[in-house]
Amino acid sequence: MELPLFSPEFLLLLFTVALLAGCLDTMVGGGGLITLPALILAGLPPLQAIGTNKLQGCMGTATASVMMLRHKRVQWRPIRGPMLLAFGGAALGSVLVQSLDTEKLDVLIPTVLVLIAVYFLFSGDLLDKVHPVKLKAGTYKMFVLPAIGLYDGMFGPGTGSFFSLAGVALQGRKLLDATAHAKTLNFATNLASLLVFMLAGQVAWQAGVVMMLGQLCGAWAGSHLLFRIPVFYLRMLIVVICVGMLLRYLFF
Repeated sequence: MELPLFSPEFLLLLFTVALLAGCLDTMVGGGGLITLPALILAGLPPLQAIGTNKLQGCMGTATASVMMLRHKRVQWRPIRGPMLLAFGGAALGSVLVQSLDTEKLDVLIPTVLVLIAVYFLFSGDLLDKVHPVKLKAGTYKMFVLPAIGLYDGMFGPGTGSFFSLAGVALQGRKLLDATAHAKTLNFATNLASLLVFMLAGQVAWQAGVVMMLGQLCGAWAGSHLLFRIPVFYLRMLIVVICVGMLLRYLFF
């Protein structure tokens, strides 16, 4: 499958986009809201854009996961099972999306951007406070995690945010704790999706490798900033990103 070759200037732009996305993704999730539209706007077909997004996303979530484990924000033994369930959901989603009409992504992308922006804008009480557990741990792991993984396998942007929000709303975690756990879960879903898209030949390696380097730098920076920035600013950051990308996607 022939893929486009990018100029050095455009590769530098993709590197910068990935760096910002890696930092954002580590802090609050939603880095794919920047990278996937950027790849589509660069001229990649939707499936190749998704596959390439998984390649560069794996570097960011892997780096963030290692940092969370090293700093003991997440414990390896309890997270292994949830990661495996999320991995399975993502693998299934990536298989299913290969046979879908990719033109539907033209509707799905702005819809997801709007929903995430609105949620973060008006959900201050939910995100800033500790809430009671609403789902038993077993139910949450068996149904919620694979469902989010399925979405990530089929599309992806906002998956880190969805994992974080589910942890807060359904498991009673504080936002920063839920965000730390979301890093490892998002790495599992990215890895599963990447493997499927690689087998399908839907990865633009030139753009993907450059963006992986940007993700590495951004995730390293974000992991050091995560526990130093007030939650309010994290929420507003993703709202601004969503609105900006929505305008860019619709009008430029």
